[in-house]
Amino acid sequence: MAKMSIEERETFLARPHVGILGIEHLGRGPLAVPIWYSYEPGGDLVILTSPTSLKGRLIEAAGRFSLCAQSEKLPYKYVMVEGPVIETRPCSIEDDARPMAHRYLGAAGGDQYIDSGDDSTSACFIMRPEHWYSVDYGKS
Repeated sequence: MAKMSIEERETFLARPHVGILGIEHLGRGPLAVPIWYSYEPGGDLVILTSPTSLKGRLIEAAGRFSLCAQSEKLPYKYVMVEGPVIETRPCSIEDDARPMAHRYLGAAGGDQYIDSGDDSTSACFIMRPEHWYSVDYGKS
């Protein structure tokens, strides 16, 4: 089992994997749920969710979260990143939600997804990666 280089892990995380969001949930096990995210190498990680949802409330209370992205085909790889929330702001449909939907569903599917729902109450939670864990089993 081998760690990824900084470039490898950032490139991997920048791909559109469905991430598993992990958030402290006092008195219980951490909340771990799938979520879309965006990340550009060297930058911050962005997720969108309602600030009144359980995810949003727990992120606000903890002030930080972790996210794990993995490949589900051999050779297995994963990147886990954890850090503080450095900004929370209202989500813009055109600047935030639609590009996120395009990232995961393509332009036509993303437009259909956005145009059929109401993301007007979502917020952008922006996390600054502090701690990284990564493995590329193909390097073994």
